[in-house]
Amino acid sequence: MSHADDTAGSRRDFLYYSTAGVGAVATGAAIWPLINQMNPSADTRALASILVDISGVEVGAQLTVKWRGKPVFIRRRTPEEITAARDTALTDLVDGFAENANKPEADASDANRTLDEAGEWLVMIGVCTHLGCVPIGDAAGDFGGWFCPCHGSHYDTAGRIRKGPAPRNLPVPVAAFLDETTIKLG
Repeated sequence: MSHADDTAGSRRDFLYYSTAGVGAVATGAAIWPLINQMNPSADTRALASILVDISGVEVGAQLTVKWRGKPVFIRRRTPEEITAARDTALTDLVDGFAENANKPEADASDANRTLDEAGEWLVMIGVCTHLGCVPIGDAAGDFGGWFCPCHGSHYDTAGRIRKGPAPRNLPVPVAAFLDETTIKLG
């Protein structure tokens, strides 16, 4: 075996390995944008969770914020609203589930829909479950809660559907108190 044969073999091996390496890099460069486009955009990631200052919300008042492109109602309920919601029998409700992302599979009792033990804070996505209109608050409905002007759905003081075409209660998003004056949505 001559010295020329050893050099040719090592050159050939070098060409195979370098071609395979360049091919792998080119394949990775071509596939990466396809995989990366499936990730959520920066503006979506930024809205994944928001902090809401509730220090200025008086008893009986409601704050509406935008989260993930939807209105979210944050209501500080009066003792009368809490009593009305807690005195409602579950058999009187159209939807028997809480629709609460914090408590999956819970029943629609008032305690399973509120953010605090006392039931003072109610947080809900403000989109009617019938066709997506935004209900009107401030005791506009027949049950002292919200009324959807598009097709006449009535929600009670806990955001539960009581009358009309809406099939489900207003959903409760993932939410928690960070401190006494701040709620984190998402």
